[in-house]
Amino acid sequence: MSTLYKIKSKLRYQYIISIALIIAIAIPCFLLEKYIGNKVVALILLLAVSILAMLFDILPVMVTAILSALLWNFFFIPPLYKFTIGTPEDVLLFMMYFAIAMMNAVLTSKIKKANLKVKEKLEREKTIKLYNTLLNSLSHELRTPISTIIGAVDALKETTPRLSEMDQNDLLSEISIASLRLNRQVENLLNMSRLESGFIKPQLDWCDMNELVHRVIQTLDIDIGERNIIFESKEFLPLFKVDRGLIEQVLQNLLHNAVHYTPEGSEIVFSVEQNETGCVITLSDNGPGFPEKELETVFNKFYRVPETSPGGTGIGLSIVKGFVEAHNGNVILENVKEGHGAHFTITIPAEISIINDIENE
Repeated sequence: MSTLYKIKSKLRYQYIISIALIIAIAIPCFLLEKYIGNKVVALILLLAVSILAMLFDILPVMVTAILSALLWNFFFIPPLYKFTIGTPEDVLLFMMYFAIAMMNAVLTSKIKKANLKVKEKLEREKTIKLYNTLLNSLSHELRTPISTIIGAVDALKETTPRLSEMDQNDLLSEISIASLRLNRQVENLLNMSRLESGFIKPQLDWCDMNELVHRVIQTLDIDIGERNIIFESKEFLPLFKVDRGLIEQVLQNLLHNAVHYTPEGSEIVFSVEQNETGCVITLSDNGPGFPEKELETVFNKFYRVPETSPGGTGIGLSIVKGFVEAHNGNVILENVKEGHGAHFTITIPAEISIINDIENE
């Protein structure tokens, strides 16, 4: 019902604007007719109909074309102020004007529809290509941990009496790592679905960012390997009013991205600061960084940097951007120096706790 109302309302505005524009053009043309002649007036009115045909639906444009023809006949073709035409030449001109105005409206409408179909087709092809990319990535990202879990469980079931305690712990560790990896991919897919549907609405509450960063690092501790994660808690950092779940997902995806694209032994530095409007979160690493021409596209959905190690679905950083923007914040990616080291800066406007501010003073 609401959709039908919107369509009717849209058409009503188009009728009003179209008719008002033609009348507004006809008035000065009438005043200047003795200087420009009725043939020039016809061209001006046709131009107006052409412009309206490019902007509006066909029915308002056809009404406008008919109205412009009647106005031209009544005010500009002798005898004036009558819907009669005095000479065969003027009759022919009027018929040509009417036919051209109507054809202009119809043909322009058809061209608009054809262009819309081409655009929709290109969008469908783009969407299919993106989701094929996602499915190809998932075929690896989901199958690998599932196979690991199944293999480890089978080994435990069949050979537990013959396995040493160390071997059993190794298999359980493999199951844990694979389960976390699988859970992360499922969470990213669900989050991407929420972003696509426009369903993200931050549930703001007070959050200790020091504690949250430590929690994220501990959660991903298994994946970190030999990399060195550096984070120094700020003693007097206030609480920030943010959606803890969304920001935790942002931090997890940033850290996982840094771990995935940096070699063993790399250094990853987390930092959280307070600024005038909220908090600033930074993450830097000393890995290979990003190609300069790719810095603007790495946040695109399903995007992966060319010639990088396999793995990943290419949606982690797009979720980072979406969740940060849901907080009315922004995220910037730079290279620490050309071709080396990535540096993410996230700025989130947020209310700051008054209690901590008083204690700081």
